[in-house]
Amino acid sequence: MRTFQIVVDVSVGVVFFVIAWPIETVLATGGAGLGYTFGAIGPAWFSLLVAALFSGALALRRLSPPLALGIAWVGALVQMSLGRPPSFSDLAIFGVLYATAAYGSRIVYWAGFASALVGALVITVYLFAGPVFAGGGLSWQTLPLALVLLVAAAFALGLSWTIGALVRTAVRARENRDAQQRAEAETIAEQERVRIARDMHDVVAHSLAVVIAQADGARYAAASDPAIATDALATISTTARSALADVRLLLGQLRHRQGDGPQPTIADLEELYAQVRTAGVQLRVDVDPAPPGEPPAAVQLAVYRILQEALTNALRHGAPAGSVDVRLSWLPDRVELDVRNPVTPGSQPGRSGHGIIGMRERAQLAGGRLDAADEGGAFIVRATIPLGGPA
Repeated sequence: MRTFQIVVDVSVGVVFFVIAWPIETVLATGGAGLGYTFGAIGPAWFSLLVAALFSGALALRRLSPPLALGIAWVGALVQMSLGRPPSFSDLAIFGVLYATAAYGSRIVYWAGFASALVGALVITVYLFAGPVFAGGGLSWQTLPLALVLLVAAAFALGLSWTIGALVRTAVRARENRDAQQRAEAETIAEQERVRIARDMHDVVAHSLAVVIAQADGARYAAASDPAIATDALATISTTARSALADVRLLLGQLRHRQGDGPQPTIADLEELYAQVRTAGVQLRVDVDPAPPGEPPAAVQLAVYRILQEALTNALRHGAPAGSVDVRLSWLPDRVELDVRNPVTPGSQPGRSGHGIIGMRERAQLAGGRLDAADEGGAFIVRATIPLGGPA
């Protein structure tokens, strides 16, 4: 409980005590003045004890529902042992039963329900068979009235418990709803982080691979042909500027949650091929058959990113003298992609990093599948993506 809740409950208990104590004192010293005609009601100083017990139970109802329920039962037993009639102090019982259902543990929850039923029976027996208020005791003549009193008491006590149970259900439902919303928000945020990380990896890894290949090639060729170094520097500059623009767009999306990251299409594949060829890779591309019309944007993005990562792996792990073969088959219902490149002995392009994971995620997001493995000294990436969109 928060501090202000404890202060409120204690204040309610104090106010209740201030009202209940004088009433109990009047009943103890002069009940006839209030229209009651009872027998020996007990010493007047017991009024303080009865009022204090019920007020304490009311003050502790939320802080400790089981303790409040126990104190309420003690107060009721003390009240009956003194032969006192039902009074204002007994109203605290309704607040305690409400608290057991609304805030108590599972055991306290059902203990409150049992207390409501047992309490109704005790009240009825006390009023009709007790030593003071029996008025002839319980008989066949008074049995109907006793049954009516039993039902009324059970209804009153059970109603307070039921209201608490409804509040408990509403609180649990709200907590479950809030937890579900938090879980959904965390899932969405995680998916967003994964998507941005995937885009960042595709852009940065490919661009850096091209830059490294160009820089290495220019360093070895500059001595014999300075023009090659100049061309390499121009390619490095162009690639780096393009990558920087894409990274800025991704960082803006990550910071402000607006706009989409770079969304290339198959129309940008020729530029991708040119970058790879400029980096010194012998690239052969076979597109057969051609795309039937305009493929879905998700398919185009998946094809571009998978090819980009596969060619990046070829730049990093491929054999220097080998060639890279790309085959694209745009069938009526799907596109089949195949990238094959020889690998340097000892190189393991599929054993580490996030490239294979990212390509497989790209294919799955578009409703397809992707396999990547070493076959006979070549690393092969095969993907099949339906043209109907994500599954």
